[in-house]
Amino acid sequence: MTRSYVRKLSTILLDAVTDKDPLVQEQVCSALCALGESRPQEALSACEEHLRQNEKLAAPYRTMILRAMQTVVSSHISELDKDMARAVILLASSEMTKVKDLVCDWQQAASDVLVAVGRRFISTVMEELLHGLQPGILPHYFVVRTLANLSVSNVFGTVPFLTSILGTMLPMLAAAKHDTMRGVFCYALQHFSESTLEYLANLDQAPDPTVRKDAFASDISSAYDILFHQWLPSREAKLRLAVVEALGPMSHLLPSEKLEEQLPKLLPGILTLYKKHAETCHVSKSLGQILEAAVSVGSRTLEVQLDALLAALHAQICVPVESASPLVMNNQKEVLRCFTELASCSPDRLLAFLLPKLDSGSERTRVGTLQVLRHIINSAAAQMEVKQPFILSSMRVPLLDTNSKVKRAVVQVISAMAHHGYLEQPGGEAMIEYIVQQCALPPETEPQKPGPDSEELLADSVRAISVRTLYLVSTTVDRMSDVLWPHLLQFLTPARYTGALTPLCRSLVHLAGKRQEAGPDTLLIKYDGHVTLPSPYAIATRLLAVSSNPYLGDGRGAASLALLNVLHRDIHPRLGQRWATTIPLLLQYLDEHTEETLPQKEWEEKLLVFLRDTLAVVSDNTWVCQLSLEMCKQLPCYNGTPQEKNFLYKCVGTALGAASSKDVVRKHLQELLESARYQEEAEREGLACCFGICAVSHLDDTLAQLEDFVRSDVFRKSIGIFNIFKDRSENEVEKVKGTLILCYGHLAARAPRELVLARAESDILRNIFQCFSTKVLGIKVETKDPALKLCLVQSVCMVCQAICSSAQAGSFRLSQKAELVAQMMEFIKAEPPDSLRSPIRKKAMLACTYLASLEPALDEQEQMDMIHGCLHSVMAVLPEPEGEDSGLESLYQDTMHALEDLLTSLLRRNMTPRGLQHLSPWIKSPRGQERVRALGVSSRLLQSFLEHLHVSALVPFHNLGLLVGLFSPRCADLWPATRQEAVSCVYSLLYLQLGYEGFSRDYRDDVAERLLTLKDGLVHPDPATLFHTCHSIAQVIAKRLPPDQLISLLLTLVESLGDPDKHCSRAAAVIINCLLKERGNLLQEKVPEIVSVLRSKLQETPEEHVLRAAQHSVCLLASQHCEAVVSSLLGSPLPFDSHTCALWWALASEPGLTAQTLGLLLQKMSGDVPFKESRAFLLSGSHDRVATLLPLAATCALSEVMSVPASAPAVLELYPQLFVALLLRVGCTLGVQLPRNLQAKERRAAGSGKASRSLEPCSSAAGALQLALVRGGSEEVVQRVELERGWESLRTSVGHEEGVARLASAMAKFAGPRLPLVMKGLVCSPSSVYEIQRVTSTAFLAELLSSNVVNDLMLLESLLDNLAARQDDTCASVRRLALRGLANVASGSPNKVQARGPQLLTAMIRGLDDGDDPQSRVALEAMAGLVKLVDLVEPRDLRPVLLHVAIRIRPFFDSDKMEFRSASIRLFGHLNKACHGACEDVFLEQVVGGLAPLLLHLQDPQCSVATACRFALRMCGPNLECEELAAAFQKHLQEGRGLHFGEFLNTTCKHLMRHFPDLLGRLVSTSLFYFKSSWEDVRAAAPMLTGFLVQHVQPEQRPQVDLEHLTAALQLLLKDPAPAVRMKAAETLGRLVKFA
Repeated sequence: MTRSYVRKLSTILLDAVTDKDPLVQEQVCSALCALGESRPQEALSACEEHLRQNEKLAAPYRTMILRAMQTVVSSHISELDKDMARAVILLASSEMTKVKDLVCDWQQAASDVLVAVGRRFISTVMEELLHGLQPGILPHYFVVRTLANLSVSNVFGTVPFLTSILGTMLPMLAAAKHDTMRGVFCYALQHFSESTLEYLANLDQAPDPTVRKDAFASDISSAYDILFHQWLPSREAKLRLAVVEALGPMSHLLPSEKLEEQLPKLLPGILTLYKKHAETCHVSKSLGQILEAAVSVGSRTLEVQLDALLAALHAQICVPVESASPLVMNNQKEVLRCFTELASCSPDRLLAFLLPKLDSGSERTRVGTLQVLRHIINSAAAQMEVKQPFILSSMRVPLLDTNSKVKRAVVQVISAMAHHGYLEQPGGEAMIEYIVQQCALPPETEPQKPGPDSEELLADSVRAISVRTLYLVSTTVDRMSDVLWPHLLQFLTPARYTGALTPLCRSLVHLAGKRQEAGPDTLLIKYDGHVTLPSPYAIATRLLAVSSNPYLGDGRGAASLALLNVLHRDIHPRLGQRWATTIPLLLQYLDEHTEETLPQKEWEEKLLVFLRDTLAVVSDNTWVCQLSLEMCKQLPCYNGTPQEKNFLYKCVGTALGAASSKDVVRKHLQELLESARYQEEAEREGLACCFGICAVSHLDDTLAQLEDFVRSDVFRKSIGIFNIFKDRSENEVEKVKGTLILCYGHLAARAPRELVLARAESDILRNIFQCFSTKVLGIKVETKDPALKLCLVQSVCMVCQAICSSAQAGSFRLSQKAELVAQMMEFIKAEPPDSLRSPIRKKAMLACTYLASLEPALDEQEQMDMIHGCLHSVMAVLPEPEGEDSGLESLYQDTMHALEDLLTSLLRRNMTPRGLQHLSPWIKSPRGQERVRALGVSSRLLQSFLEHLHVSALVPFHNLGLLVGLFSPRCADLWPATRQEAVSCVYSLLYLQLGYEGFSRDYRDDVAERLLTLKDGLVHPDPATLFHTCHSIAQVIAKRLPPDQLISLLLTLVESLGDPDKHCSRAAAVIINCLLKERGNLLQEKVPEIVSVLRSKLQETPEEHVLRAAQHSVCLLASQHCEAVVSSLLGSPLPFDSHTCALWWALASEPGLTAQTLGLLLQKMSGDVPFKESRAFLLSGSHDRVATLLPLAATCALSEVMSVPASAPAVLELYPQLFVALLLRVGCTLGVQLPRNLQAKERRAAGSGKASRSLEPCSSAAGALQLALVRGGSEEVVQRVELERGWESLRTSVGHEEGVARLASAMAKFAGPRLPLVMKGLVCSPSSVYEIQRVTSTAFLAELLSSNVVNDLMLLESLLDNLAARQDDTCASVRRLALRGLANVASGSPNKVQARGPQLLTAMIRGLDDGDDPQSRVALEAMAGLVKLVDLVEPRDLRPVLLHVAIRIRPFFDSDKMEFRSASIRLFGHLNKACHGACEDVFLEQVVGGLAPLLLHLQDPQCSVATACRFALRMCGPNLECEELAAAFQKHLQEGRGLHFGEFLNTTCKHLMRHFPDLLGRLVSTSLFYFKSSWEDVRAAAPMLTGFLVQHVQPEQRPQVDLEHLTAALQLLLKDPAPAVRMKAAETLGRLVKFA
């Protein structure tokens, strides 16, 4: 029986091998393997029998069965008996040799079975295989291949047979005519040789230690003759490679005489293959083995073959290597192995061959040669040691190579040399210098990808490898320390090594650090015999200069400073302690910044402070003079780096300032003036800074030197009219003049103020103008060079600034002031008025600002000319397009600040209101950018005026009205910046008025302060917001404007109505209306006239201020005849136009009218039927609902009225009536259409984008309801419902109930006190004739019960009674919602559930049994309600109905509808939870019955069902009284945790079968039911459950299961259309072996 059942399972699985799906086939094989794991003998027997009996089974399926057998044999070789092993061997041998033709997969699988069995039964396998190896008969291909593989898998078992095998096989070699057979013979000889070599290498472990190499020599020699002489010349490439692969290991077994004899033929033969094969890895590997064998026997023949070998191998190493090709890379490794063998036997010949090729014209040859050289330096170090000088001298040629790949290879060779002592030899310095040169290469900023045929390496890669090499050699090769130090120091100062500074400094820091450890108090640099080393002054200058650009070159600033710190003793003995403090601070500053965030000027100033501090610590004039001399010498080195040269000039000035020798100072200054490159802007600026810094200590000497230079022949020759084109060009002359002018400016700016004041006019300004003005033949020639102009302006500005900052500036009179001002204004006017391309006008205005503050004062006309000239020059400048040069944007901002400073300065000198009107033309400009600038400048002027206002007597602010009228309309300007500035101007004007009225400067007026809060309303461009803010601003103005200024203000505002900017025009109207309202009592006789004019213009012009007037009129009329006004407005065509809407808004704005208006509109909306039914088509049976006009118009009007914030008090008064009416209106207009004429209007309005509010009946009602809530103080309700998308749901038939529930929930949370009166209105709705209104009210009331607020308001009892009564409603939706409301008590008032438990449970069970609902929606609601209630009711109330509920919901577990499955399963979980682990036996039966469905529905396609199953199983656990099972449920089924279903099911079944083995039959039969489930995942889970149950049950429980039925069902599942199901069925069949 047992054997027959295993065979039956095997048969079923073997029949399923032919499945079309590869994954199913794989699973079937795995199941066969599983059978084999338990019953290897039986499984192998079944497979063997199946293959014997099904001769026609296709080869692919036979292959799979054989692979399964191989797996079983490999795992259970020790359990096989001889008979079974022999049967398997015979089958595999038969399968392997059944077909003479090659069917590789099939025959290979059979061969693998034989190899697996041969691990234990080697003799039997050999016996069978040797039957196929008969003398004189060519064996089957796979017989030979199997023997070869056996020799590898069982070396010790096979090698003793090799003599016999070779003896039989060798005679067959000559008979093998086909390349395939020859190839497999080669494969066998290769593996036989490898196995023999392994056997001989491990003789101490071998079963027969007497085996010797000689025993195989004869056979291998014979085989060699055939392979080499007959087969190697074959035209078939695969055969040639097979022969070569075999010859390699065979060469080790050949007799040494034979090998020596054959080498002259063998090596050329192998080398010839390089030309015949593209993939040469195997050739190189074999050649390496042959060379190794030849070297091991001390062959002398190699000397003869060496040239050919070297040529061929060198050609291979020069093949381009592609990183994506492993074969090529492996070939390179094998070829290098060959070179290692050759280097060990003939190093001289090898070098004689390699080194001349370093001068080859081929790049690949040079690179390949260098690769070989590096390899043998590393791998044959002993042989190469005596050749070091020869190799070093040969490297001179590669050092000159410019090819990037060669450079990279050279660097790698030098790295190898460093590790083996080469660089310590003479000539090693050249290698070091080469590395440094490569480190100095410029990195590639945009690496370009090489072409498909190009292997050119990037310069950046050469530099990168050189940098790494230099650092590694410096830090890791100890013997290199004395070689590199101090040799590397000589590379610091030459400019050509600038790119290598960072790695140089880092290496030097490391080397110096090691030397400091050896002798901390000794000098690191010893100049004895090192004449090429840079001096301490040169080192200090170089490292300080390059630190000015610290992040360049991979952070050379930090590296240079670190090296300076290490060399402090060598720079000067006194610097150690100070630098130990200052340099770390500089390094920390660099760490805190990046290249983008570093403030360059601040960093350079820190370095200059560091330099000044260093000079002060040294305090040695000789040392300082030497340092300054070195700095001057190094200046030309930085011609290519202007920023660093500029900084070095500053360093020179700093050093000269610290020098006490005046002769040295003047000499250096003279040399600087004579050698400067004046064409470079940065150099001119640097030279000027140098003179300025030097003048701090040597003002007189600096001035004298500048004058000497101006008088010198060098300068005079350059400006003479007859030499103008000879020595220097005219342009260069201008540059020299500009530089001298800048020098005077910087001199004045930096020199001591008390000294500058005395020399300002006599020496500085005189010389500046002397340099600027050129006289030719007595005629003054004006320069046209803008750079020279800019130099003059900058210098004048610096001189004036220096004068103004002097303590004696007040008593100083500048006699040349008028001339300077005129010159500056001339420059300003010469600039193009519409563009900004140079800082001339900015600097000129800044100079005018300083000049204006000096004595003598300018007269009024001069001031006006200056003001207007500057305004015209700046205001009209066109703005730069966004995204353009950021430098121009910065220049523009600086220019505006300069203009503001100038105007502010002039205003302070004459503090009168008249000075505030200069900008009027630009404030009214039609160009936006001019208005922005004008308002910005005005704001700064007014603020300055206010800050410096001093009123000694009460005087009127005579032009206040004019200025307020000028600025206030700009509060609505199209440009946001203009609006903000306009408010600031009005704010300042009001405080100026308060100042003129005598209030103190620190007084704060509450009314005026409101303007600051109103500025936020001007940020966004929404017109309504802007005009509302303008109205508020007008109110502020009206309250603080003196009466005598009102007329002036009104006239100015009326003029502004024609402003080109329409927003400003409308703002003027708003301000006028506000003023009329607030201050109309002063213009009493004018009010009727103004109102009449505005009303008459309402139809002819849509301007806002006209409409406001009409609104006022309507309000007056409505105060007397409200009902008539409301009726008239309701008669307006729908949708309401903008005028009608505005009039509704006007009524809402009047508190006395709003409540009355709302009450009338509610009557109109509720007094008529909401819709009428009409047929959509004449012959149609269905009816469309069409909205009636009057309620629709009233709803729209309610929206308009309540849209005004002022309507809030009235809405609050009518809150419950509005809420109930509009909520029911929303319900009864669901699906209601507009009349056809309005539908067309609605489409046109939507298409044009003009529709502000929807006319659609339901949407308009919902919108009105939202507005009622907002105005009634329930804005949070609206926001919460909107957040939950409730308003959107409320307007749809599908989501209406959900939307009402969201609204009710929000009302309960945020508007609880409103609910009693709202409920009172809704409770009456059951009598409504409209079913939908009953549904709406029930949904609202039901949701209220989920909140505790109804209990707090003492509404619970009445609400429960009302909902209980609605259970008899004819509408199923009303009954369902009533159940929902009753269940919601569990959420809102859980403490009341026990008291009402019987009533609530009765209602739910009644809902479960509701027969009038064909869709069972009421039953679904009842299940959801019971989920909420069962945990709260008294156990005594629940117990009688527990079983009834469990039985009633069980059919829903497998419902087609997801929500029914989810609800019933979740309720089942709660019923289990309510039992608290102490359920009655009757209910326990239901728990056990539901276990299998719950486990299987964990794989339900719907996530909510699977989640419900998780919960239900966790709740069932305690009732099953099995702690392990309950713990497993809790561990695996937690919410939110991923579930590995197979692992969980396995664990569950293990515990079930351990504790409840009697349930096996029941669980299996239940799972069988789900074999036919409509859900694929559940159908796949069912056999999984069965399989795991069987896996973990004890065999004695077998009688519980109908194995025949189960097996038949699983066999049927093997034909399921879903592959996943078939896979699980096969897996389970494999597990049924448990019952075998």
